[in-house]
Amino acid sequence: MKNSKMLNAYANSEREAAVDSEDPHALICVLYDELYRSMNIFFTNLEKKNADLELRGKALSKSLSIIYALQTSLNFEAGGEIAENLFRLYEYARQQLLECAKTEEPDGIKAAINSLSEIRDAWRMTAVRTAGGLQNSQAEAQTRAS
Repeated sequence: MKNSKMLNAYANSEREAAVDSEDPHALICVLYDELYRSMNIFFTNLEKKNADLELRGKALSKSLSIIYALQTSLNFEAGGEIAENLFRLYEYARQQLLECAKTEEPDGIKAAINSLSEIRDAWRMTAVRTAGGLQNSQAEAQTRAS
């Protein structure tokens, strides 16, 4: 139990640091992580026998809010086809959440979670590359200044 609290505190501090940073990639990664977590909580609480309906409702609401945030953050002029495809993916996930909330059929939500997971992994790789490039640039600038 104590380890669980420490892990949660660490995860929260990492999320807060990403939100406070000026790196948009880190913020998007946090949104994806939270969306993935919320959608999985929703998914695991579909079975009526063992479902925590309050938790399921909160996870549904949080998931829909994050999807809205991701959709409204898209820049269609700069992103072009990629932004359009991401919008469609977010819309698909939103529709699957709403349909699953009505029917309690898990197939659509599981497919949406898997698709978003792939995008989440790609964002993580981009964030790591961006952070690495930024650190290298800062180190080079400090070396030149010395």
